[in-house]
Formats: sequence, structure tokens, C-alpha cells
Amino acid sequence: MKKILLLILIPIFGFSQNINDLFSEKGEIYFSFQYKNKLQLNMISNIVSIDHKTNADLAYAYANQIEFLEFSALEIEYKIIKKENVKYMQKSKNNWDFYPTYQQYTDMMSAFADSFPNICKLHNLGTLNSGRKILIVQISNNIGIKENEPSFLYTSSMHGDELAGYILSLRLIDHILNGYENNLQLTELVDNIDIWINPLANPDGAYAGGNQDVWSATRYNANWVDLNRNYPDPEDGPHPDGNSYQNETNIFMGLSDTINFSISANMHGGAEVANYPWDTWSTLAADDNWWQYVSQEYADSCQVNSGNGYFNYLNDGITNGNDWYEVDGGRQDYMNYFKYCREFTLELSDNKTPNPNDLPYLWDANYPSLINYMQQTLFGLRGIVTDSITGNPLKAKVEILSHDIDSSHVYSNTPIGNYHRHLYQGNYNITFSKNGYYPKTINASVLNNNITIKDVQLVPLSTAQFGEINNLKNTTTTFDLLGRPSNKKSNIQIIKTKKGEVTKQIKIQ
Repeated sequence: MKKILLLILIPIFGFSQNINDLFSEKGEIYFSFQYKNKLQLNMISNIVSIDHKTNADLAYAYANQIEFLEFSALEIEYKIIKKENVKYMQKSKNNWDFYPTYQQYTDMMSAFADSFPNICKLHNLGTLNSGRKILIVQISNNIGIKENEPSFLYTSSMHGDELAGYILSLRLIDHILNGYENNLQLTELVDNIDIWINPLANPDGAYAGGNQDVWSATRYNANWVDLNRNYPDPEDGPHPDGNSYQNETNIFMGLSDTINFSISANMHGGAEVANYPWDTWSTLAADDNWWQYVSQEYADSCQVNSGNGYFNYLNDGITNGNDWYEVDGGRQDYMNYFKYCREFTLELSDNKTPNPNDLPYLWDANYPSLINYMQQTLFGLRGIVTDSITGNPLKAKVEILSHDIDSSHVYSNTPIGNYHRHLYQGNYNITFSKNGYYPKTINASVLNNNITIKDVQLVPLSTAQFGEINNLKNTTTTFDLLGRPSNKKSNIQIIKTKKGEVTKQIKIQ
């Protein structure tokens, strides 16, 4: 879907314009400039927020007043771009072709939890100084109970004017809740994944013009900070943008500290492409082949379920972030590097705030991909790590030998001891380690869109090599697919030998 430009280009000659005048209406401006090469563009990206419309020699960018003063010192000619605030007629809410008021949004989020209390819970992650809330719904068949299952996160619109994902996320929540026990795929997702969906990560930006509509939305938050440059960076460290962590940033860092997300995605707009790590440096991710696989899977499905020309930007709908342009302090790299999560960035529409008439089209094109990406959370290598003597679950490091770099390893999570490692198909040697225990290395084969289960017991250093371990008798325990003890003869059998080794047989009848 190609963007209809509603922009007025105002040439600025020289550099004498009063910068205060540029920011008299609001605390961010949008402008374009020519650049010489990607090295220069990456340098400028450390100063201002580069926009997705940037092409081979012409860059588009946002800046607050401090950022623009620093950019002006480079003495690069620029053009200010003023956006017309065009309002579209709101249509039937039943067709999801509308942008809600802020009150309608909060009412919808409450209604989801009220209508489906057995599988949906509404959380207020934090209230901003404006009084607006960062809301998120949790969807699970056992809300509030820790299970042997991965956690998954969708968030949208941390740039307040990029709102396609705002509506798609609301509709996705509705789709999953109403599909539970009516649709096999959706039922399996709810039964086996701890799902979290936040439709609006920057409500102050989305409703910058007031709570009644989004037509004056801004990219930055109420403090005129780009939230997608405000996270700790793997290369540039804390505060790469020079700003304190914003309330919105602290809220989502707190969420990722509390919930061990296995896979996540961050929805944006302004292009139509899946952007995968890394953004901050050119080194490829350890799992670059897996990232290309799942990103292409997302793009291919969008292309099949849409008209010609949708979601085929850059490399047929996918791109390595740094190949596109460098971003420092982005949420994607923060989640991957610091939280051991697999997060990519979805650019869902050329139009940052699409005509509401286009929202049903975008839903039809994207919802199979959104569901398929969520389902990837169930695939790959997984299992439970326990103490070989007590059977207690352990938080252990799970590292792929001769493969993992740049914090691509993961950890098992207490209180279950479960780990989830997403890998492109192949054969891997995996080492499990924890202070106070002997490390253990196993071999596993992984197939794309399949699950390989490997439970591991670690032997405490205080335990003699012979003794208690040799006294263990051969035992067989049967578990269901979630790792819970089961009396059924089918499902999974865990066989523990005298040496404390664990093997698994999966029998599905």
C-alpha cells in the first residue's frame, strides 16, 4: 500500500532561521536532508531520529529542539516538512475501521478482561503524568499460574503517530479471545503460551492533540523524546540518546524484568518490512538464519493475503536493521541483548496513520502472519533443568557451543526450570551451566517449525562423583506436553538412569 503524501515542503536556505520559531507549535519537527554515504547517515542517526522514508541519498528525520541544534552545527542544508492534520470520517466500529478515542480504548481493554475473565487479565503497567495509562492484556488458560510454557509479547505504537499496529493489536486480542475453544490453532496458542499484548505504548504521543482523536499524533512522547532511542544499547551503553529513561521506557524495562519473554515483536509504521537484529552494529546475529527464516515467513504470508505490492520493501519484505540504517538505543536490540529475548520490528504500513478505510485490509493481510509468528514461540529446543539430587528447578545458562555470540544464549526460568531456545534447523551441542554445578553438554537436532524437548539434570559440585548418584534407581515418569506428571500411557516418558542421565520418548496417540 503506497503512501499518499500529505506534506508541504518548505525549503530553508542557509542556516539563519530562528530555531525557536520552528518549535513554536510543538516540540518535534520533521525534515529532510541529503547525505553523502551510509557512514555519514549513521553518524547523523546518533543525533536525530532517522525516518523509514530515507532512500539512497535523501534522508528524512525527526528532531526535538536540542537534537536539531546539534544537527544544525553540521551545516547541512535541510527542508522542513509540515504535516497537514487530515481527519478521516470514522466509520462502523464493527468493521474495525476507526481509531478510538482514548476513553474508548481504555473501555475496550477493560471489556476484553470483563468478557473473558477465565483467559484474559488487564494490567495497568503504569500511569503517566498526563493520567494516561500503559495498558496490557495477558491471555492464558491459567492466568497467574506459572507453567512450563513460554511467554510472548506484542507491543505497538511506541512512536505515537505510527498507528496501524494500534488497531491491529486491539483486533488481534479480540480475535484470539473469541476464537478460543472455537478455533484449534488459537486454542492451542492460549493453552500453551503466556500471551501479552500492549496496543499503545505511547498514549501521550498518539493523543497529543487531545483524547478525542489521533489526528495530531506525534512521534515523540510528551517530553519530546523518541522512545525507540531511549533504551540501553549493546554498543553505546546506558542513555545513548543523552536523555534520562522515560516513564514509558522504565515501564517496559520493568515488564521485561518481571516476565521472561521468549519471543516478542514491536509494531511500527512508515514502511512495510520486517526488520530483524541488529540495529546498532553490522555484526550479524548468531541466529541470523533463523531471523531471516521467520521474517520471510511473515512477509510471504502478508504478500499471499494481500493485494500486489504490499510488504515487499527492501529485500522482499525483510531487512537486517543495520543494513537499512543504524539505530542506537532501540527496544529491539535491548530485548535481544539484555533480556535474552528474540524481538524484531514490524513496519506495517507506508502510511504511519492509515486512512481508517484501509485498516480492515491491513488486518486481512497481517493477521495470519501475526498468529504464525506467535506460534514460533512453541518451536525450537526446550526443556526443564533440575538438580539431579533434589529434582528442584534451576536457573541455568543454556549456551550453544561454537554458535552463540553477543548475548544470544538464554537461561532457564524459575520456578519451573523451563528454557526455550529458538534455532534454525540443524544439529547443535548445547552446554548447561550454573554456579555450584558441573556443566553438562548434550547434542540435539532441531527442525524448523518443530519442537525438540531436552530435559537436563545438573549434578551439584558438592556431590561425590559416585555415591548418591549411583544409588539412584532406574525410574520412568510420564509427563503431558506441558511437562506435568501424567497417568496417561501416551504423551512423554522421562527415563532416568543410574548415572543421572535423562532421556525422553514422545508418544502421541
